[in-house]
Amino acid sequence: MKAATHTTHAALHVPLDIFLDIFMNDAQYNNEAEKLLRAIEACCDQINDESDADIDNQRVGGMVTLTFPNRSQIVINQQKPLHEIWMATKLGGYHYRWVEGQWLDTREQSEKREFFQNLSHHATLQAQQTLQFSMPE
Repeated sequence: MKAATHTTHAALHVPLDIFLDIFMNDAQYNNEAEKLLRAIEACCDQINDESDADIDNQRVGGMVTLTFPNRSQIVINQQKPLHEIWMATKLGGYHYRWVEGQWLDTREQSEKREFFQNLSHHATLQAQQTLQFSMPE
């Protein structure tokens, strides 16, 4: 169980639960990253079953490539040494780190964007129809 957010790591002066999430061990990272990649695959299958989006998803190790009918792609891959997930879209690249139970963009300082929110946004643009990706409950 995580400590309350008001407890801080003495040396860094950050909330302890954030400190623990940022400094997760390899096994924890691998577990959370695997859940994310499996959720993406499951979402693609569900979207294809329920719409005419026709997203081709291909997984090779720690990388999932989504290919849309217009041949544009989104590539999501693990960055194990950094404990990050990277996503490359037509409009740019994004880096995500596990923080407080979700994958958050490390580069968006003013507005942290959650991974599935951003994936849904870019997949919608590239598929030219509304697509929704999410982590299963």
